[in-house]
Amino acid sequence: MSITIAIDGPAASGKGTLARRLADYYHLAYLDTGLTYRAVAHRLLEEGGSLEDEAAAVDAARRIDLANLNRGVLSAHAVADAASRVAVFPEVRRVLVDKQREFAARTEGSVLDGRDIGTVVCPDAEVKLFVVASPEVRAGRRLRDIENRGGRADFDEILADIRRRDERDTGRADSPLRPAVDAHLLDTSEMTIEAAFQAARGFVDAAMNEN
Repeated sequence: MSITIAIDGPAASGKGTLARRLADYYHLAYLDTGLTYRAVAHRLLEEGGSLEDEAAAVDAARRIDLANLNRGVLSAHAVADAASRVAVFPEVRRVLVDKQREFAARTEGSVLDGRDIGTVVCPDAEVKLFVVASPEVRAGRRLRDIENRGGRADFDEILADIRRRDERDTGRADSPLRPAVDAHLLDTSEMTIEAAFQAARGFVDAAMNEN
């Protein structure tokens, strides 16, 4: 059967890892919608455009190809921070949401993760997960990820950045980060990746058995 799995949550909550595991396990197409906003920001930065220029951001959004999102390039910290700034533009969100919905409509099923999948992009998704973790835990994860890639960073700076991004994501007027009313809450603060995956699998299997 075809199924859409919508996964939302703040930065470094573990939703991306969980989404990829579920997509692999159920053989579904996967889209990290955060990369679409990063792609817009990256294009603006590359072309020398202003992150405050909504018209330029909308034009960049229209030119984004979802089949050509380079995770390695788009994972840079500067791109991530810039993405949360262009994501506040309503028209940018409308353009990208249309592209994301086209992806989700694949007949073989799909897994999408982001900030507004269950509430805006795929409100009719069969399974909705809202993945959270404390800011301190998320900062620790981000720090370990940077160090594992040979980089150096300061925990307090990462924590402050995560809190700023949370404030932007939850406080924006258009499509703020919040759980859908029918989303399953998954707090990964004290969970291993495997435990979170098994919990999520339980929700997906239950939804598949209902249909």
